Amino acid sequence: MTDYKNLIDGEMVDNGEWLEVLNPANEQVVGRVPACGKDELDRAVAAARRAFKEWKKTPQEERQKVVQGIAAAIKGNADELYRLLTSEQGKPHTQAQQEIYGAAGLAAAQSTLTLDDVISQDDDTRLSRTRRVPVGVVGGIVPWNFPIMMAIQKIVPALVAGCTIVLKPSPFTPLTTLRIAELIKDVVPAGTVNIITGEDTLGPLITEHPDIDKITFTGSTATGKKIMAGASGDLKRITLELGGNDASIVLPDADVEKVAEQLFWSSFSNAGQVCIAAKRVYIHKDIYDDLSKAIAAYANTVVVGDGSQQGTGVGPIQNKKQYERVLELIQDAKDNGYKFLTGGDKDPSGTGYYVPITILDNPPEDARIVAEEQFGPVMPLLKFDTIDEVIERANNSDYGLAGAVWTKDTDKGVEIAEQLETGTVWINEFMHLSPFAPFGGHKQSGFGAEYGVDGLKEFTYPQVITVKRDAAV
Repeated sequence: MTDYKNLIDGEMVDNGEWLEVLNPANEQVVGRVPACGKDELDRAVAAARRAFKEWKKTPQEERQKVVQGIAAAIKGNADELYRLLTSEQGKPHTQAQQEIYGAAGLAAAQSTLTLDDVISQDDDTRLSRTRRVPVGVVGGIVPWNFPIMMAIQKIVPALVAGCTIVLKPSPFTPLTTLRIAELIKDVVPAGTVNIITGEDTLGPLITEHPDIDKITFTGSTATGKKIMAGASGDLKRITLELGGNDASIVLPDADVEKVAEQLFWSSFSNAGQVCIAAKRVYIHKDIYDDLSKAIAAYANTVVVGDGSQQGTGVGPIQNKKQYERVLELIQDAKDNGYKFLTGGDKDPSGTGYYVPITILDNPPEDARIVAEEQFGPVMPLLKFDTIDEVIERANNSDYGLAGAVWTKDTDKGVEIAEQLETGTVWINEFMHLSPFAPFGGHKQSGFGAEYGVDGLKEFTYPQVITVKRDAAV
């Protein structure tokens, strides 16, 4: 077991108080991190505030080079990092590799983003120019499902925009983030990136801290509402990427054999712990029986187990609280007599937070396992008849994060996509996010954007400078 330290003002430090981090595959302690509170937060924020004075004046090209150094540090240590990530998060090694290399790639790509001045008037009377200025010190709060990718998508745009940041990893998955902190300690100027760990009680202290200018948060809608309330006291800027109950719509012309495997992974990647995973899969009645059987048959070939073991396709749920919630939803479905194509039972004798791959056969629309975000290895398959009907059903949700349409007729797919009330819609694929395209939710899936120039703007204010020509002064 290793002790991991926090990064504050360019130094790796601890306070002598520790939190234990468990491996969800076996419930054993794999590391310890500092249990920080107000004192450590104040130190980190003060360091970020001091560093901001110089960092905001640093030329854009130099800021981009620093971010490229972060990307290189992650990529150069990927073998160590992905194994550590699996030990704390639970995802299989192949998926952990994808996250680590994806985070490095995201940092490298976003280092190329720029915010150019915009001229809105240039004539004999005035020159009016809009520039983007950094908002200041950022507080970033990261979830446990993709701890590295989510950390990078907060750190990188903050730095590129000229901000400094205080980042809080989830207490369930802080180890890999702190190891990266150690790797980049001498890459980033002291105080520009500060990473501190603590219980969930640390989050509200960040949200309400008077010297933090912006909050960027990824997590549940319930917590997002609390963050809005906490940030309202001094009108902090906020970006919220929250929950989703994402619908996939499969039209009758879809190739059953080709889409079955893709639909499976659209729901079960990372054991279903993905905000943009397919949580509801609507299949046209003409192919429902064949496709549901094909998905269930493929599911039976996928191994559920320890992510560090070769051949594992689906790992454990990351933490006990979420594990118990997923089991509760499955039990509710059983109590209501819904039909299961696979899963529904767990091994009561084993250790680790394992939930069997669970696929339900056409439960009612108001079933909890359909209406609520499962965030686990659960897939309700739902039968539909007409396009108008399925669009209405897909939109009948408080969430609006993402969705997908599966069809050979891509024009029809786009026509349906344009009627879905979500921030992102894919045609014949799933979970593809571009570093250069904005990602954000509609309705209670949050607001603001991440990725692309739109995401970069979230870390800035617009400032308009107007010069009156031939003024009498």
